[in-house]
Amino acid sequence: MLARRTFRPFLQGDLGGLVALRTDELPPDAVATVEVAGTGPLGRSPGRLAWLRFKRDKTGVTAAIVVVFFFAVGLGAPLISWLYGKDPYTPYATTANGLLTDTGFPIKPNGGIDSQFWFGIEPHTGRDVLIVLAYGIRTSLLIAVAVVLLTTIIGTVLGVTAGYVGGRTDYLISRITDTLLSVPSTLFILAFMPVAWASYQATGQEVPPWVRAASMIGLLTLFGWTRNARLLRGQVFSMRELEFVETAKVTGASPRRIIFRELLPNLWTPILVLATLDLPAYVTAEAALSFLGVGIKDPTPDWGVMVQNGSGLISSDITYLVFPGIGMVLFVLAFNLLGDSVRDALDPKGSR
Repeated sequence: MLARRTFRPFLQGDLGGLVALRTDELPPDAVATVEVAGTGPLGRSPGRLAWLRFKRDKTGVTAAIVVVFFFAVGLGAPLISWLYGKDPYTPYATTANGLLTDTGFPIKPNGGIDSQFWFGIEPHTGRDVLIVLAYGIRTSLLIAVAVVLLTTIIGTVLGVTAGYVGGRTDYLISRITDTLLSVPSTLFILAFMPVAWASYQATGQEVPPWVRAASMIGLLTLFGWTRNARLLRGQVFSMRELEFVETAKVTGASPRRIIFRELLPNLWTPILVLATLDLPAYVTAEAALSFLGVGIKDPTPDWGVMVQNGSGLISSDITYLVFPGIGMVLFVLAFNLLGDSVRDALDPKGSR
């Protein structure tokens, strides 16, 4: 009786092609490692291959460094405040100490930039621009990250459910998605925010910052999950008829097992790419709402508030608008480039 011979393929790194090894010639506990012409071990996982492709993309690596820097500044704002010796709420420059004019503008040129105020002085309030900017990054990123997490979770659950279950469930979710997509979200938020805060305004109270932040997160999430759901529904709709899903059904796998063990592992790429592209969009959306007066308000530090204040000071103190403007442009550009690089690394056959 002939011995059964088994062959196991190994992906040959960057050279492509397959190398077959006879497993009956190896010890049972042996781990086969093949190297060809210095290309390193074969049989790399898809994640490692994506990481190697990403490392070769100099633009993506540079963008990742910029993004990590902004997150480090936002998360480390309290530490920066402690080391810098200033907080974002105290007016350090006043007319009494001779740093502000009677009209509230810095006396020194270039917005009051000196060894004491590295990014200058905020007009009228006398606060330090550097520490206000650091805490403003923190506020904008916290709101944007919360919206991205919620839209990703809701969009993934509803999109996968609609695509896999189909029928009336798919019809209901699709009609809700179409309805929300047809609503002009910015105009709706501008009209709805004052209504949501009516109970505070009726009593003459100032709307607390956490209420403003929660309102923005809720409304941005309400209109934001539709994009994720529609994309993932189409992906699942095309995958549910493939052989590996049909095989799982034949073996008696439950719908839950099929979704979590068969479908979701193949959806991580579009989910991750969507998240990296959505986060800078929500940063600008949050800043735009604050700029329009329905978001964060002074004295809470925020990028949108700084741009709103600086837009009225262009002719008087343009230096104040430079730092939040450049910071926002750099962050959004870096995150968009990072999203493109991640997409190219995970899907090398795609195109920008």
